[in-house]
Amino acid sequence: MPRRVPASRLVVAVAAGGAVGASLRYAAGVLVPDGDGFPWTTFAVNVVGAFLLAALPALDAVRRSQTWAVGLGPGLLGGFTTLSATSEQGRAMLDAGHVRLAALYLLGTLGAALLAVLLADRLTPRRVQDRVAAEGGDE
Repeated sequence: MPRRVPASRLVVAVAAGGAVGASLRYAAGVLVPDGDGFPWTTFAVNVVGAFLLAALPALDAVRRSQTWAVGLGPGLLGGFTTLSATSEQGRAMLDAGHVRLAALYLLGTLGAALLAVLLADRLTPRRVQDRVAAEGGDE
């Protein structure tokens, strides 16, 4: 049975990871602003984030340490990805009368994120997938 990690340590791990993830997200927007039209930077951030979240269980450190798991998952990648920005950008497109673009963006983000998860699964070696399953999955 894994040793129990104090809740305060997990909260600190999520907060620290979230600070780094949010900073990376902000930097991505500064380096490559979304601009008018299709918000490519936010789209890319969310798809990359979905891929990395799906790949996390393949890392031994994440499977062995609840602190690393929450620090990298909900912390770093939770701070990096941005459903709120996606939602607001979709709302703004609809408000501006760009219904097709909003639908393409919102459905495209979901579809691309799902494909990224499938890709992460395909790229994870079978022996690693078997080890993750034997250890109880990615809970």
